[in-house]
Amino acid sequence: MRSGVIAQKVGMTRVFTETGEHIPVTVLKLGNCQVLGHRTTEKNGYVRAAARFGHPQDRVSAERREARPVRGSPRSNPAQGHEFRVSEDALIPVGAEIQADHFVVGQFVDVTGTSVGKGFAGGMKRWNFGGLRATHGVSVSHRSIGSTGGRQDPGKTFKNKKMPGHMGVDRITTLNLRVVQTDVERGLILVEGAVPGSRADGSRCAMP
Repeated sequence: MRSGVIAQKVGMTRVFTETGEHIPVTVLKLGNCQVLGHRTTEKNGYVRAAARFGHPQDRVSAERREARPVRGSPRSNPAQGHEFRVSEDALIPVGAEIQADHFVVGQFVDVTGTSVGKGFAGGMKRWNFGGLRATHGVSVSHRSIGSTGGRQDPGKTFKNKKMPGHMGVDRITTLNLRVVQTDVERGLILVEGAVPGSRADGSRCAMP
């Protein structure tokens, strides 16, 4: 099991094959993804490779503001750091920078990111409820969710009931996305399909 990388979502486009077929892809950019340290079975009880995203100068200035016990740990800045589960024989040396050629064309990867925030959403948008009737006595409340509980029995609304509320900003993992192209010079990885998160606003995603 090899280490993953931390990338930034640039946006979506499409590429054409030799037969003229177009493939929708998401462009992911690597920005100085460097290995910070290792987590070993002897010292930590598990095997992980810790990596961080960002320019080296930005990392140095950020580490100066961190407490010494957490300095160099990806948990000190979850938005830029991450730990990847790897095999003991696949650990990358500390200080090495992971390039786009870490992945090969045709490889399948899992991409984890934070979905786009939608704010407060109703039951129809959030849970795909059908809403109430358009006529037959229903007025104004066509998009309401209807009854949320029983009458005398049970006489309450159960916990975890699907109701209107905050939608988005969830941790989502998209499985088995195929790597279509890689560009080592520009640090770009093109994966087939869509990945969670907004584009070009600093959102990060992890590719194990």
